[in-house]
Amino acid sequence: MTTKTVRLTTAQALVRWLVAQRSELLDGSEVPLFPGVFAIFGHGNVLGLGTALHDVRELLPTWRGQTEQGMALAAVAYARAVDRRQVMVATSSVGPGALNMVTAAGLAHANRLPVLLLPGDTFVSRAPDPVLQQVEHFGDPTTSVNDAFRSVSRYFDRITKPEQLLSSLPQVARVLTDPADCGPVTLALPQDVQAEAYDFPAAMFEPRLHRVPRPRPDRDALAEAVAVIKLAERPLLVVGGGVRYSGAGAEALAFAERHHVPVVETAAGRTLVPHDHPLFGGALGIIGSASANNLAAQADVIVAVGTRLQDFTTSSWTGFAADVRIVGVNAARFDAVKHNAHAVTGDAREALLELDAGLAGWTSTQEWCARVTTEKATWDEHIDGLRAGDHASGGLLSYAEVTGLVNDLSTPDDYVLAASGGMPGELHGGWRTGQVKHDTAPTSGATMDLEYGFSCMGYEVVAPWGAAMARQLTHPDGLVTSIFGDGSYLMLNSEIYSAAFSGHPYVAVICDNGGYAVIHRLQTNQGAEGFNNMLADSRGPGADGSVRVDFAAHAAALGAHVEDVRDSNDVVDLRAAYLRARDAARLNRRPAVVVCSVDHSAWTEAGAWWETGVPDSLSGREKHDEGKQRQLRWID
Repeated sequence: MTTKTVRLTTAQALVRWLVAQRSELLDGSEVPLFPGVFAIFGHGNVLGLGTALHDVRELLPTWRGQTEQGMALAAVAYARAVDRRQVMVATSSVGPGALNMVTAAGLAHANRLPVLLLPGDTFVSRAPDPVLQQVEHFGDPTTSVNDAFRSVSRYFDRITKPEQLLSSLPQVARVLTDPADCGPVTLALPQDVQAEAYDFPAAMFEPRLHRVPRPRPDRDALAEAVAVIKLAERPLLVVGGGVRYSGAGAEALAFAERHHVPVVETAAGRTLVPHDHPLFGGALGIIGSASANNLAAQADVIVAVGTRLQDFTTSSWTGFAADVRIVGVNAARFDAVKHNAHAVTGDAREALLELDAGLAGWTSTQEWCARVTTEKATWDEHIDGLRAGDHASGGLLSYAEVTGLVNDLSTPDDYVLAASGGMPGELHGGWRTGQVKHDTAPTSGATMDLEYGFSCMGYEVVAPWGAAMARQLTHPDGLVTSIFGDGSYLMLNSEIYSAAFSGHPYVAVICDNGGYAVIHRLQTNQGAEGFNNMLADSRGPGADGSVRVDFAAHAAALGAHVEDVRDSNDVVDLRAAYLRARDAARLNRRPAVVVCSVDHSAWTEAGAWWETGVPDSLSGREKHDEGKQRQLRWID
């Protein structure tokens, strides 16, 4: 019996394989694993891969970006918006086009998010070497710029023969859909190999459904975790991104309710718990809330589910009591064992269900749960004051006012984004989640994307394109809003044109604060002089205010509908502008931009400590040393 084969080029085989892969959403519905491709063509991918994509353009849509970094970041945002159940592809030419995607790969790697990167590569034959954009390595002719992806890829391969796809592609699918190993995959594609033909087995292109595995925790590890939790008098449940990607929000809440355990959220786990839930203590960490941080400081057992416990969550490991015990529940054992935690390795939903069963009949005290009400009421009163504002003397809007307005006007189907700088703190610490659709939607019910794993400026400008692309399929009645500053806008605004061109609506709220204000705050709060962060503190004649960007005119030139309220400090005017922007985005099927001016120093503060390198000469060194002592006591 002979195996049926089909003769295809390497590029055609890869693309046909992409089309054949299917995925299962959280509600059980079946969708393409690879719903589309972001592409900028050049020598290195225009003929081989470009021709193959053209042949299947109705089955696998190709979207044109303006920058390779931008389109790859949009691809990552798409994956987050669908809880890692689908994976976008991004392809580039060789050289600078490929290297432009490395930053996006780093973001995906840090945040455990899937994206498939297909950079073009130089010739395997080396016959025309050195080719345009080739970086020659004198001692290693096999090296190209694409080797830069190795440090920021979960899986990297360079396809030098067509038949290598047979062994590589199953690994590609494994990494992209594995909750423990999930992250960016890079397949470097030399341009001569893309066009090389081979007789591929036809079975390679049969439809394949990928279900995200749900590994159960080890029984002994589970029993030991139950024993640790039962000894707790003041337990705290920390809900991270792994709870979101597992679709375990409902199970986390049921666990908290049954055992009277207060619950707080990390940035990646945000909006899984309704704000008015009596056990919700708020957002944890440096950019979170004083309520959650106070609870964390008093807890004797932390049940950390689906979080990598980064420094912004743990306040550089000063946020927990020195004698706290941690139960780390994570699909990745790498994360579960951190900081001497008792590791429970497994899917968040299944682990919570089994912990729940093992703790049957056990609850913490009513006194401990009552602390949640007290702490959250104090924090809510603080946020209410910030949202109210005081513009009697003509003061500018605060970030809290902008965030509160968007929060109040958002629906359960809407989605909000922020990244880097200070806006994630406004959303993480001040956002109040309403109804959460855990069981009625194809996604987890999370309605926020805070990119504070890699803190990549520009992500928040580009991410709404990818998120809007995803959410129009899963939540057609909702709208994406991104909130960011003028610094982020100037870094990566070109994809606003891409979204306008491709017909993907969202609202972007640009808060013009005159520079990199959050780093200015860090700089001056430690006793340093303001330098090179605010425009007024930077070198050049433009520092006097004579050279400024007209963000409204610029965004309009990129195809966006624009509402300009920079000359108004009235929240009523901002509200009306935001509502008009929402209507315009829907009607015109393109981005709508709201431009407002904000007070660069009016931040929401959670009162937590963050370790940064503070020289002895600065006044902030004393607080730095105090923080280090608290940190060392915990580590010891």
